[in-house]
Amino acid sequence: MGHHHHDQPILQDPSRRRRASIILWALLAPVGALALIMVIALWPQGNYDRFALNGAMETTGGASMQVGTVTRSAIEDCPSSIGLEDVGGKTLECNVTYLMPDSGGAEIQLEIPPETLHSREARSGDQIRYLDLSSVDSGSGSPYVFVDFVRTLPMALLAVAYGLVVVLVAGWRGARAVIGLVGGIAFMIIFMVPALLEGGNPVLIALTGSTAIMFVALYFAHGLNAKTSTALLGTLFGLAVTAGLAVWLTDAAALTGANDEHAMTLSTVVPQISLPGLLICGLLVGGMGVLNDVTITQSATVWELAETAPHASARELFFKGMRIGRDHIASTVYTIAFAYAGASLPILAIAALSDQSFGTTLSSGSMAEEVIRILIGSIGLVLAIPVTTAIAVVVVKATGTGGAHGKSSVPLGRRAALSANGSQN
Repeated sequence: MGHHHHDQPILQDPSRRRRASIILWALLAPVGALALIMVIALWPQGNYDRFALNGAMETTGGASMQVGTVTRSAIEDCPSSIGLEDVGGKTLECNVTYLMPDSGGAEIQLEIPPETLHSREARSGDQIRYLDLSSVDSGSGSPYVFVDFVRTLPMALLAVAYGLVVVLVAGWRGARAVIGLVGGIAFMIIFMVPALLEGGNPVLIALTGSTAIMFVALYFAHGLNAKTSTALLGTLFGLAVTAGLAVWLTDAAALTGANDEHAMTLSTVVPQISLPGLLICGLLVGGMGVLNDVTITQSATVWELAETAPHASARELFFKGMRIGRDHIASTVYTIAFAYAGASLPILAIAALSDQSFGTTLSSGSMAEEVIRILIGSIGLVLAIPVTTAIAVVVVKATGTGGAHGKSSVPLGRRAALSANGSQN
């Protein structure tokens, strides 16, 4: 009974765990301190027009965004064509949706674009956002313009369901991960987005914001321990690789970032913002989540292998870890590629209807941006796995495998049994 502690795997020794944490914090502390200093230095001052996009509506002299609830739909004279007969035109029929404004008042008529109704008809009880031009309308056509469906309730229910599923399956660690996710998104909205809108250096903002989020999110979700610190080092390496490739490719491949209406709107109302820089920032933010996934898994893998085979050599630990890492690389690369391909299906469909070659389609406009996102993200991911594995092995071996005077604290018979088990694994 007096030697019961010798039966525990050596890496469960608190003193050795502490030693591993000290080694890692010696590397991570300067990075964390620099990230904190950069957050303070880059913190936005609010020197941008928060209501720049409202100005376009206000110049019309009283237009306002409203929400209404669908009561019914009917095929009848289009409100937009009423009065055309008086000038030699013709009144047309269309699907007219009736709304009851949430702000009160009488029922109104709204025309929803046919392409929208073709995809999904407006049903009784749906909420719709529309532009009210009644106070500035000249009397011809419809004073109400369809904007979009209101999706707040189903999205909120989905978010709650997601949180519940994560917590039920992963327990308190899952809850901490969800809280970290919410905190990370809040930090992006409070720090990164305003800093970009003020015209700050997008690469510095992206690296600073991503580093700060990873420090807080990883330690909050996985605990302040050597495994998490190892994963964090691997993640930071992957982010650095991704940032370097993103900066180079954005210029070398002449990526403008101006390939969708949102980017064009930003360039118009916020001329100081860099669209290529915004693209780089998006690449880093999109990559850090996947990097976190693979690095935390690789770190945990090496530590678990070391627990089952505490006397395995560094070489054995590395190659055993990489056997698992290679499977993870393959599955995650598929995940990244298919996720982007799914988001780009409309572009691929348009390309299929044209006479352009597949290569021309992939290298043009927004499709090129998506392809480069996949390749850069995948390179950062693939390189982060062996680096994280190597760091984990170095830290595990640096904790020491011996007891007093460099001799193993595990009895010889126990050591042989552990080694045999390790070789079988």
